[in-house]
Amino acid sequence: MTQLTANDLKTRGVAAIESLLATQPEAMISVRGKDRYVVMDVAHYHYLRECELDAALAQSQADMAAGRFVAETAAAHVERVSALAAKPAEAPAKKRPTQKTAKKTSKRAA
Repeated sequence: MTQLTANDLKTRGVAAIESLLATQPEAMISVRGKDRYVVMDVAHYHYLRECELDAALAQSQADMAAGRFVAETAAAHVERVSALAAKPAEAPAKKRPTQKTAKKTSKRAA
């Protein structure tokens, strides 16, 4: 994937993007030397979205084949989800201090 700098984009505009996309499906735009954006033709974007949807469908079908689903009425679903939402969130476990942190704490206490 060829890079296009933000400065090239600023000076040459859409023509810079078009020249890169004429030879490849995607172009990377870098800002201050770091890759920040990807530009692509809308047809390639639609193709990637279709691939994403196909992957989601395949994952759903695999979940159904493995029995990872719940068959219930809409009312039962709302009740189940409401009960899950009403549960208090578990507090994240506290991290144990690292040796470095423990040393700093003990020096301050002294």
